[in-house]
Amino acid sequence: MRRLLPAAATLAMVAALWMVFLGVPTESEMGVVQRIFYFHVSAAWTAFVAFFVVAGASVAYLRTGSPGADRLAAASAEVGVLFCTLVLVTGPIWARPIWGVWWTWDPRLTMTVILWVIYVSYLVLRAFGGADEAVRRWAAVLGVVGVLDIPIINVSVRLLPGIHPAVIVRREGGSGLADPTMRLGLAVSVVAVLLLAAWFVSLRVRMQRVADEAAELRRLALAERGEVA
Repeated sequence: MRRLLPAAATLAMVAALWMVFLGVPTESEMGVVQRIFYFHVSAAWTAFVAFFVVAGASVAYLRTGSPGADRLAAASAEVGVLFCTLVLVTGPIWARPIWGVWWTWDPRLTMTVILWVIYVSYLVLRAFGGADEAVRRWAAVLGVVGVLDIPIINVSVRLLPGIHPAVIVRREGGSGLADPTMRLGLAVSVVAVLLLAAWFVSLRVRMQRVADEAAELRRLALAERGEVA
């Protein structure tokens, strides 16, 4: 499966690019700028999936102390932050011509920024908190608690007053993507970005495993020479 991910992600991304720029029709009100939604929404859902993986792997690490679960949580947090950053970058690119401003403190935007801050804090804690196991456990707790923000993001666009559009289901009913080809384009984009994220996570897990093995070999070598690591 790991060997198939690069090819699958590449083919899916090519298909998504074709659908977004050549296959789907131009939205009648927003025009060509609406096409950014296909990747904006895909990046958002992928970030959510990555953060749920962080939470699940963190629970497994807290229960079992498994280094593999800890590596999966850390790798998924890195990839989740990457795609959440893309969400926060592509959103203003769309908002400037449509809303006339780069940013507004809409409930969904605010909750997304909070989610980004939580998992950036998770990465900072792991990076600068030291190698102590207690740090990894505190980070795991943060990884579990942070995911609770995602349901708030999903319901905020319908329950709280704001101007952020609901792409899938509008407040007044119906879909923001009325044309079936648009919905197909979004589905292909979501699959492509999810596969890309899975590939990134697998690479980061392998890199962390190699780094951990190298650190252990170094520690053993120093121990044999009577030195302190």
